[in-house]
Amino acid sequence: MMNGQTMSLEQIRIAGMEALARELGIVGMVRFLQQFETGHGDYSKDRHKWLDDQDMDTVLKRIREKRATHKKKK
Repeated sequence: MMNGQTMSLEQIRIAGMEALARELGIVGMVRFLQQFETGHGDYSKDRHKWLDDQDMDTVLKRIREKRATHKKKK
């Protein structure tokens, strides 16, 4: 096994993928890596589009509705 300080970035990437596949299996590795996928667009601008015209009461009402719907599914 090579020392991480002497390995190239490519060697570290390959060793990391091999370790993930070995420990988690291929499906687990893919699920793990999907957590770090970068999105697209500008979240700050989008958030303003979604929320700027809503007051706190409206937001709280939507949260309560989502929670009630989620509890019914369980």
